[in-house]
Amino acid sequence: MIAHLQRASNTAGLLSYLYGPGERGNHTSPRLIAGDGHGAPIDLLAETGSPPYLASALDASVERLGVRAPERPVWICSVRSDPGQPDLTDSQWATIARRLVTVTGVAPQGDPDACRWIAMRNQPRQVHVVATLAREDGSLHNGYRDAFRLQTVCRRIAADLGHLSTTPEPISRAPETNVPAPSITITAEPSGSVSAKGASDDLSATLLKHAGFQQIEDWYGRRHRLPTTTPVVDRAAIATHAAEMLRAARYGVNLDPSLDTAQTATPADPLGPYPVGAELLQLTGQIRSAENGADLQRAVNHLLHPEHGALERVREALEAAGEQILDLDDEAYALAYHFDFATESVSLAQSELAYLEVELRRVGNAEQSQAETLTHSSMLPNRRDAALAPSPAAAKAKVSSAFGGRASDTSAAVRPSQAPGPRAR
Repeated sequence: MIAHLQRASNTAGLLSYLYGPGERGNHTSPRLIAGDGHGAPIDLLAETGSPPYLASALDASVERLGVRAPERPVWICSVRSDPGQPDLTDSQWATIARRLVTVTGVAPQGDPDACRWIAMRNQPRQVHVVATLAREDGSLHNGYRDAFRLQTVCRRIAADLGHLSTTPEPISRAPETNVPAPSITITAEPSGSVSAKGASDDLSATLLKHAGFQQIEDWYGRRHRLPTTTPVVDRAAIATHAAEMLRAARYGVNLDPSLDTAQTATPADPLGPYPVGAELLQLTGQIRSAENGADLQRAVNHLLHPEHGALERVREALEAAGEQILDLDDEAYALAYHFDFATESVSLAQSELAYLEVELRRVGNAEQSQAETLTHSSMLPNRRDAALAPSPAAAKAKVSSAFGGRASDTSAAVRPSQAPGPRAR
């Protein structure tokens, strides 16, 4: 079971999308299965064609905050179950949704000031939990550890449902056979020639001949040597190639370091066919060489940028791999599930690290840290102001200009991530 957490700014647009046909037309029978509107008749407002009224009921506590409302007050948690397991009933999904809002603190059980939330289904093996982060007492829910808590409770729920295997599957291994490893020494002699001595069997002789060595048999026994006409620049390459073939055939090889191209060469691209890894190594060097918090933040931003950072690119690649697996083989859902789980793990890391931008700027600068702490404290919501706030209608009229830009958000901008379930052919 995997949870994917997002934030949005437009409740009405989000609900219009969830109750609609979806990007691929895969939304079927959208329905409300649980929720708490603190007196608002969400059951009646959840009928088809009523998303705007349902959104108004959820947004009531946000509107009371007025200009203190956050830019993205909508909390969306999409949870998917194992495609290899039977689907759950609406009642089971409703219980799971309540566990999610409880463990995150969005709506603790018995809390009269909890956030307003709903849980709805529009696809098999999936539920969407939508909440607004303004509590009834005028404070805001702190979502700093939500992603971690969600992933933890999802694993517990999967274990409770019996979707997690308690014993690892046995891995069959072929019996290993101990084969003696004859030793061969390849050295550069003082005369400048390269010789190979040691094992004298036919297999090693064949491999050395294939690499370019000449076989010599005299009263010293069988040995191999490179022709004296071999160019100096080619001797190390031939010796290294011969050592690789002999090692592959399970011979023990002592190769003269002066003939080992892996030690003597200094290639421009040390990672060969993995240029992406080389770029990340350079980024690691920038992080290690940062002299202050600003330098560190600029370097780390290449990892954490929400649109262009390395973590986002890795998440997209893992997600694409899972989708491609199902496109190529719709029976390989177990393998695709592992890629989906890895995708959500990267999303979890992004969510955990997204709150650290301010803390990174404070590194190595105590005075700036104190100033930002005071500024941050002054921006926190005041519970007394919230208690004296005007009615929702009055607040809405007073700050309509402030919310003008927000009302134009399209539903596409707040669509939750769609992870494929078992695909129909």
